Amino acid sequence: QLQASGGGLVQTGASLRLSCAPSGRSFGWFAMGWFRQAPGKEREFVAAVTWRTGSTLYGESVKGRFTISRDSAADTVHLHLNNLKPEDTGVYYCAADTSSSGRLTGSARYAREYEYWGQGTQVTVSS
Repeated sequence: QLQASGGGLVQTGASLRLSCAPSGRSFGWFAMGWFRQAPGKEREFVAAVTWRTGSTLYGESVKGRFTISRDSAADTVHLHLNNLKPEDTGVYYCAADTSSSGRLTGSARYAREYEYWGQGTQVTVSS
């Protein structure tokens, strides 16, 4: 029900913009998150943003380099990846939390908080 796009093969230091939107009809969500998974590693939280207020939360490894934003009119979330490094390589998944409410808290870092997932988009950063 979510469609992620924008991945690709880039060199170290380059930038990419990933996008995520509902693939069918729009549905309400509290927060949208991005996770990534490198080969042989566990899924890692990257960033999250709330629909209503635009509050954001970032993983430590991407703080200061990645920016998450929402386009309310288009019901789309973007993840801007700047100053990419080889360790950023992986499949990036977007996910929607439709059941939480209130403030964005640290629980948004956990995959269990999200009910809907996209298919993933590959990001490869060459050195």
